[in-house]
Amino acid sequence: MSIIKVPRIKVGDTIAIVSPSWGGPSIYSGVYENGIKYIQSLGFKIKEYPSARADAKFLHDNPEFRAKDLNKAFEDPEVKAIIATIGGDDCVRLLPYLNKEIAIKNPKILMGYSDTTILTTFYNLNGIVTFNGPSIMAGFSQAENLGDQYKFHLKNFILGDLNFKNYIYPKFSFYTEGYPDWNILENIGKTKETKETDDYHWLQGKGSVEGQLFGGCIEVLEFIKGTSFWFPNDFWQNKILFLETSEDKPGINQVKYMLRNYGIQGVFNQISALIFGRARDYSFEEKRLLDEAIIDIVKNEFGNDKLTIVTNMDFGHTDPQIILPLGIKAKLDNSKKEFCLIESPFQN
Repeated sequence: MSIIKVPRIKVGDTIAIVSPSWGGPSIYSGVYENGIKYIQSLGFKIKEYPSARADAKFLHDNPEFRAKDLNKAFEDPEVKAIIATIGGDDCVRLLPYLNKEIAIKNPKILMGYSDTTILTTFYNLNGIVTFNGPSIMAGFSQAENLGDQYKFHLKNFILGDLNFKNYIYPKFSFYTEGYPDWNILENIGKTKETKETDDYHWLQGKGSVEGQLFGGCIEVLEFIKGTSFWFPNDFWQNKILFLETSEDKPGINQVKYMLRNYGIQGVFNQISALIFGRARDYSFEEKRLLDEAIIDIVKNEFGNDKLTIVTNMDFGHTDPQIILPLGIKAKLDNSKKEFCLIESPFQN
C-alpha cells in the first residue's frame, strides 16, 4: 500500500480542534484554553468543532457525533491540521462512523496520543501518514514549562521546518509524569516535578536498522485486536513498532501478555525493531523488570535474539514527548545510540 503524505502547514493556517474521546474541556476549561492559547502563539488560527467543548457525558453517549466532527474536519478546505483535545478510553466506538474516503481525498495532519491511537491507527491503515504526539490539554497546555528544546521540536516538526531525511530525534535531559490537580487554578499549564532522564535503554540489536514507524498506546491497541479493524498479517513487514503504556500503569505481567499476543501473530519475525516509550509512574526497579520482561518474551519465548529493542524513549504519557509520524521511515543506530527519521512525512 502506498503511503499518502500530508501537505505542510504554515503560520496563519487553521487547525481544527476536536474531542474524539473524553470531553475534558467541558470539565477543565482552563487547561484546555491554555493549550489553545499556546497554539495561537505559534501563529495558527483555531477552528473549534462542536465536539471540542461539548459536555463529557453527551460525548460519551454519542460516538457518531464525535465521528461526524472528524469527517467534517477532513472535508473542510479551511482546515489544514486536526489535533485532539485529550485522550480517553472509548474512541474505538467511532470506527463504524468514520469516512475513510473523505480523509484519503483530503489528507492532513492528525495528531494525538493515548486513546487517539485508535484514530492514528485507522487512518494510517488506510494509507495516510498520522502523528503520535501531544494533545491540546496534555502537551500543548504545558509547553511553556517543558523547555526550549521541546518547544523547538514541537513547532518546527509541525511546520515541517526540519531536515527529515536525517532528523536525529532530540533527547531531553528531564521528564515529568503527569500534571498537578487541574481543579486548582494555579496548576494550569504546569507539570509535576521534573526528574533526571536515564537515557534510552538499548536492550538488544546490532548495527543500523530501518523501517516504517507504526504504533501507539499498547493498551488502546488491545481494543481492536480480533476486530475487522485489526491488521492483515503482512502489515507488519519492516515496521518499527513503537508502544507505550498509559497513566493506568498496566502491570508488568499485563504487558507480557499483550506482547505474547504479538509474538503468536508472528509480528516479531517481521518488524525491524521494537521500541517502547518511557513507562509512566514506573520506579527505576520496575522499569528494569519491564525491560527483562520484554526480552523474556521477544528473545526467550519467540527466539528473536537479533531484533533491535530500545525502551525508555521520549514518547507516550510522560513529557516532553517527541512526535512520531506513522508510516514514515526511521532508523535506529545501535552503535551511535541514535534514533532518526530518514523520510519526510510531508508532501513536497
